Amino acid sequence: MENKCIYGKEIAERLDQRTIEFVEECRNKGRRIPKLVCIAIGNHPASVAYMKGLRKKCEKVKVELETVVLDASISDFELIRTIHGYNKMISIDGILLQMPLPSHMNREKIVLEIDPLKDVDGLHPLNTGLFYQGQEAFVPCTALSAMEFIHESGMNLDGKEVVVVGRSNVIGRPVAQLCLNEHASVTVVHSKSLNIEKICSHADVVIAAAGVPKMIKKNWLKKGAVVIDVGINYDENGKMCGDVDFDDVIDQVGKISPVPKGVGVVTNSMLMRNLIFAYQRKG
Repeated sequence: MENKCIYGKEIAERLDQRTIEFVEECRNKGRRIPKLVCIAIGNHPASVAYMKGLRKKCEKVKVELETVVLDASISDFELIRTIHGYNKMISIDGILLQMPLPSHMNREKIVLEIDPLKDVDGLHPLNTGLFYQGQEAFVPCTALSAMEFIHESGMNLDGKEVVVVGRSNVIGRPVAQLCLNEHASVTVVHSKSLNIEKICSHADVVIAAAGVPKMIKKNWLKKGAVVIDVGINYDENGKMCGDVDFDDVIDQVGKISPVPKGVGVVTNSMLMRNLIFAYQRKG
């Protein structure tokens, strides 16, 4: 079983080492260090936990981090004013706005106010448009992370069949485009799709990003398929699990990313890569 699992730790270590080397080079040349600002609204436990993990990652790779926690009742105007302030700061390379925003806020309006050149989470429509046109742009970190697992599996996507389960703007759609960029034939299925099991059963690679616990079973998969599980869910016992029923499919797959210890481990390392990209684009 172990030789079928693609764990995120090694991938994250490799990405982190590249970031550490880049920051060290900046120090040796007397240049400033890349800096990220993370803006959170309210003190939700999940938000606090994420901030803690992000700070730990930034400390490891030696980049600078500024965290801003705003009151949960803050207005759109006040948040936008905060974002504009960081847009103007030359020392800030990346702006990360924690999602989801409180229900009283206009997400689309607020995301538009982030400088696209500092949009390290790839949320701004300008980055989205450039990405789908095949131009240089920021891409959502989880989608990029999923691709690292495909590469780690040894799968060459040229001419292969890929099925993406889920069509969100932060995972499903961008990871489908990334696979198209590597010349795969890609099918995206979702809650309104018919015969999902049959469609998945023909795929060389299945990327699960539906947000439904243990949805994908053994009979959904072709023997030897590479399965990338992006789901973060909790089962009836409160145990973290993915969109794939790991125990059911393990004998069927060629390679699989487990949950936990899979794609989620790599996401912040990929965020650091996007931060370096932002830093380099400023020249």
